[in-house]
Amino acid sequence: MRRVIPVLAGLALVGSVAVGPAHAADNPYERGPDPTESLIEASRGPFATAEDRVSSWSVTGFGGGTIYYPTTTAEGTFGAITVSPGFTADQSSLAWLGPRLASHGFVVMIIDTNSRYDQPASRGDQLLAALDYLTQRSSVRSRIDASRLGVAGHSMGGGGSLEATKDRTSLKAAVPIAPWNGDKTWPEVRTPTFIIGGETDTIASVGSHAEPFYQSLSNAREKAYMELDGEGHFFPQSPNTTMAKYMVSWLKRFIDNDTRYDQFLCPAPDDRAIQEYRASCPHA
Repeated sequence: MRRVIPVLAGLALVGSVAVGPAHAADNPYERGPDPTESLIEASRGPFATAEDRVSSWSVTGFGGGTIYYPTTTAEGTFGAITVSPGFTADQSSLAWLGPRLASHGFVVMIIDTNSRYDQPASRGDQLLAALDYLTQRSSVRSRIDASRLGVAGHSMGGGGSLEATKDRTSLKAAVPIAPWNGDKTWPEVRTPTFIIGGETDTIASVGSHAEPFYQSLSNAREKAYMELDGEGHFFPQSPNTTMAKYMVSWLKRFIDNDTRYDQFLCPAPDDRAIQEYRASCPHA
């Protein structure tokens, strides 16, 4: 049975002065048209995208990957996100996610790790190394606003995204997906963090990983937890509309400071695909 936890009042959404949509004149980071349910549920957003493969031989600190980016520069620079795959997986396991996020106005790099067996702390370091590469050396560095960066990852990559936000508190957003980490408490994290888990996950069970991670985010500026109904550990490895819809909304809200996306995050969404939802926003 679907169970939605009432949204918790408490932390104010970063950058919000009043409830209601922001406009480009007020927010220089706003990109793209006014969002609708159909727009953020579509397999592609409003921006055309291209990609650039990066060899492991040309980088240091991580194993290379693929960059997905909007082809236009008419609206200015974009925020950037690096994404780590899980234990034993490579970038191909999340390849669908790169162009989908990029099409909403982000530069996205799905990385390969130095070893398929790297643990979360190492994956966190590699996510940060990939961000440094994107903003300083990559072919798309001129398209990126280096002050607006985020991280995400699946499984041990999701645990790695928590490690990255602990180490670099200036990050604007994090999305750990079916995250796994031996460390269960994250009071060091200041970054707005959206944790997505699967109800039937037996590898990184929500009761042992995603839920205690969420509960421990006592100092995060904002946090949310979404549990997908009936999903196991590997749901991020194929296109998932619910995951992408709310992930896009979180990244737009906190990397782009775009309050037009508040409507999809608060109050708790009425979505049959969601088993449970919690958030620290004021729209209860």
